[in-house]
Amino acid sequence: MLKKLFKFGGNSDFGKVNNAIISIVGLLVVLIGWQFISANEIIPTKVLPEPLKVISSFGSLYSDNYLLSNIWFTVKLNLLCYLYAILISFPIGFLIALCPFLNLFIGKYINALRFTPMTAVTALFISIFGLAFSMKVWFLTIAISIFIIPEIVNRINDLQNPNNVKDNVYLQTIQTLGATNWQKFKYVYFPYVTSNVANSLIGLLGISYSYVVVAELIYKDGNITGIGSMINTMIRQAKMPEAFALLFLIIAIGYLQDFIFNKLAKILFPYKYNN
Repeated sequence: MLKKLFKFGGNSDFGKVNNAIISIVGLLVVLIGWQFISANEIIPTKVLPEPLKVISSFGSLYSDNYLLSNIWFTVKLNLLCYLYAILISFPIGFLIALCPFLNLFIGKYINALRFTPMTAVTALFISIFGLAFSMKVWFLTIAISIFIIPEIVNRINDLQNPNNVKDNVYLQTIQTLGATNWQKFKYVYFPYVTSNVANSLIGLLGISYSYVVVAELIYKDGNITGIGSMINTMIRQAKMPEAFALLFLIIAIGYLQDFIFNKLAKILFPYKYNN
């Protein structure tokens, strides 16, 4: 087994028990290394606090900083914007890709949307929506949508590309059967696009939480301002254990959402995961 562990390009599946043991050992090595670096001031503790201090700081975060309410603020903001982005992006994406004129007119340039520097245009959102919670929602919704719309357009273009034999065969088959446009959309376009875009939506979680932090920092009012805003506050107050605790917390939330979304994708698109 030891030889297989270090085999170039080898399989990393050694069974659930062995995989779990190796992962736990890896975590312990990281924690021991972290403790060693902090305890010996290789990196000053005012920058990198000791692991135990980070863990113990959750108590004060919970009792003094409305931790649960701030967690819900961040999660609600993220999920709400995902929902709005999906509701906006899918009609726009399908309309552009399924209309030959729009596909030629704008479809080839839609990928450029992904390079929009959203953080640089926050002032524009403030001028339109003010400083209310709705501004944060629309900022994040647009930020997520500019990634989803090109993905939808590209997926449809791939499906309609005759050179893409692997996927185009579905469209050719249903056309041979004499399907109507609605039947093509219902049985080929919609399931194909949604099942593939679902992976991109899950992959966007990391990016979306980066934007969540930006949105939370735009305007802070009261004690319930989100985890990202709390991290910024703790760093400014030199409370590094609390800042690191919140950082790991937001990573854990993202990981949990990723796990739930992957499970949900398998329920919604079982045909994609059947061997």
